[in-house]
Amino acid sequence: MSLGPSNAPSLCPFHPLNQVVANAVAALSEIAESHPSSNLLDLNPQSINKLLTALNECTEWGQIFILDCLANYTPKDDREAQSICERVTPRLSHANSAVVLSAVKVLMKFMEMLSKDLDYYGTLLKKLAPPLVTLLSAEPELQYVALRNINLIVQKRPEILKHEMKVFFVKYNDPIYVKLEKLDIMIRLASQANIAQVLAELKEYATEVDVDFVRKAVRAIGRCAIKVEQSAERCVSTLLDLIQTKVNYVVQEAIVVIKDIFRKYPNKYESVIATLCENLDSLDEPEARAAMIWIVGEYAERIDNADELLESFLEGFHDESTQVQLQLLTAIVKLFLKKPTETQELVQQVLSLATQDSDNPDLRDRGYIYWRLLSTDPVAAKEVVLAEKPLISEETDLIEPTLLDELICYIGTLASVYHKPPSAFVEGGRGVVHKSLPPRTASSESTESPETAPAGVPSGEQPDVIPTQGDLLGDLLNLDLGPPVSGPPLATSSVQMGTVDLLGGGLDSLMGDEPEGIGGPNFVAPPAAAVPANLGASMGSGLSDLFDLTSGVGTLSGSYVAPKAVWLPAMKAKGLEISGTFTRQVGSISMDLQLTNKALQVMTDFAIQFNRNSFGLAPAAPLQVHAPLSPNQTVEISLPLNTVGSVMKMEPLNNLQVAVKNNIDVFYFSTLYPLHILFVEDGKMDRQMFLATWKDIPNENEAQFQIRDCPLNAEAVSSRLQSSNIFTVAKRNVEGQDMLYQSLKLTNGIWVLAELRIQPGNPSFTLSLKCRAPEVSQHVYQAYETILKN
Repeated sequence: MSLGPSNAPSLCPFHPLNQVVANAVAALSEIAESHPSSNLLDLNPQSINKLLTALNECTEWGQIFILDCLANYTPKDDREAQSICERVTPRLSHANSAVVLSAVKVLMKFMEMLSKDLDYYGTLLKKLAPPLVTLLSAEPELQYVALRNINLIVQKRPEILKHEMKVFFVKYNDPIYVKLEKLDIMIRLASQANIAQVLAELKEYATEVDVDFVRKAVRAIGRCAIKVEQSAERCVSTLLDLIQTKVNYVVQEAIVVIKDIFRKYPNKYESVIATLCENLDSLDEPEARAAMIWIVGEYAERIDNADELLESFLEGFHDESTQVQLQLLTAIVKLFLKKPTETQELVQQVLSLATQDSDNPDLRDRGYIYWRLLSTDPVAAKEVVLAEKPLISEETDLIEPTLLDELICYIGTLASVYHKPPSAFVEGGRGVVHKSLPPRTASSESTESPETAPAGVPSGEQPDVIPTQGDLLGDLLNLDLGPPVSGPPLATSSVQMGTVDLLGGGLDSLMGDEPEGIGGPNFVAPPAAAVPANLGASMGSGLSDLFDLTSGVGTLSGSYVAPKAVWLPAMKAKGLEISGTFTRQVGSISMDLQLTNKALQVMTDFAIQFNRNSFGLAPAAPLQVHAPLSPNQTVEISLPLNTVGSVMKMEPLNNLQVAVKNNIDVFYFSTLYPLHILFVEDGKMDRQMFLATWKDIPNENEAQFQIRDCPLNAEAVSSRLQSSNIFTVAKRNVEGQDMLYQSLKLTNGIWVLAELRIQPGNPSFTLSLKCRAPEVSQHVYQAYETILKN
């Protein structure tokens, strides 16, 4: 992945022994990448000394190989690190940019072990700047690569280039990709010392003709204001000058960044609000409209006609984007809390629009929360909605430190251009090794590798249901697979996580006059003052009523089978077309395939292999095509499957990657299997166990969905679901609403509990799912929809 050619030319033998060293290092490094655990390159001080000696006598390609090898070595102490740095530094003056960047990589890595108090540390910083600046005099493509690497270096050690701001000023004939990268680095290097010249440059850029570049320049002014506090006033003044130009896209970007400046410096620059309000009519982009609405809501008490401004946005509420709707809802609630007597009608109007007339779950939930707060405890509402907001961070776009350290170890490679570790774009590469910088001398910085624990999972805790093993493609011949070509898309609307305990809400109504949880599609919001206070009542001991319930459940002949879909088109498989579907009958899972030969030659020697997947699906027998497949011939095959294969969590969870081989070639495709083929026949849970399990699963694991356009009654629903191994544990009628309590079990032992609310005559059902593996819930909901609607 070096910036030089991937296949190095034959090296000139003017120093044969040193060329042998370089070639040997190149070969061993390549083998070691494919076999990370082999420890072929056993680097030690003696071998490092020999490599450094050979470094001076090699061609440029040999030098790159040796420098990359040195970068994988960790010195035993700071003295050895300094010694290596001194011998590598002369490579910075090399004519080949790949040699320069490889040397920079070694120096950046070993500098971690040097104390900042050392004189040599300061000298090294000064030596690093000139070669990096020199790279910017090359052609645009090389400039871009250099700039992407410099971007990483500046984030790690801005002091290296802090006096070189002018080389990053944009030239009129720079390509747009170079301009944008220079702009980003300028902001990272902005400081109190150079902010005046940076702002002068950015103001010039904002008058150019390239719309994308102008937008970025205006946004950069706002980022400078947030980063350098002393410059904030000058930045605001510059933005106001740009607003006066009345150029539509400039005005809109300026308003977006002024909102961020208000967040960073509250109650400091509000005198500009009047100017912003003058441009309301010109705002047509969602982000700019949302920013303006936020400003009006936040400073409503200072804007005399704030209610009129917000009401003007409310007129086309349903035509606005979700971003604008959410901001408008919050802004009007803020206005109501600040001017309650004048805006009661306005707040009721927006709450009604958000809760009753909207299909967006985020908007609906926020509306219900505000409604409940306003109607029960206005003081608490004020504390919540008008709470002091945390200041936005100075740098919101910095690369996460652990990832940055890893990318520094890959300077001069594609990883440093993509700003992603190799594992993110080298699919299936088993040789990808995570690298990290050595621990700083006498430092308490953590030296854990970035893969110590998954993001969001505390140390020592691992997901306990579906393990993640390896990378995406595992060992499916390490070849590229595209996204699934068929299968129903997952529903993304009407999902609400852990907000309403539907089971508790439905059954508590049997025990007294407690209100049901809100949030279903048939809920009609009462006037604000009458909304009850409790969002969801406790389940309580009354759940034992379930034991007295009866469930009349019929049986159907078999699980739903989707019609065959084309998984592999003939044009992508040299004439072989594969269609298929999945079935489950009497506990057996099958992949029903239809193979069609649309080529001009006979096809033989068929075989099939699955990649590791979330539930261990694997062929239980070879793919049997008993006779050669002649041109224009079609054959139907039922391939038995089991669930004892290798497990690896996929994205999405039900993704199956398949390789099919014949006498012509090996072909690959992906498909999504319906989760109900994994629902086992012994998935009916005992009622007492159902109650205990529901209470034991955390509320945040609960997910709520809407199943629409399903005209079945409760009995038909129960029977149809049972045919696919979704069992009704209990059934109850609550205030004319049928409640089905159901259980199912997946082949890997995961239990899913469900409550299904059915209002007679209403084709929309409310489904609440609880599961210890919440990532399964979306796919179980999809199975419900598939079974009930087909």
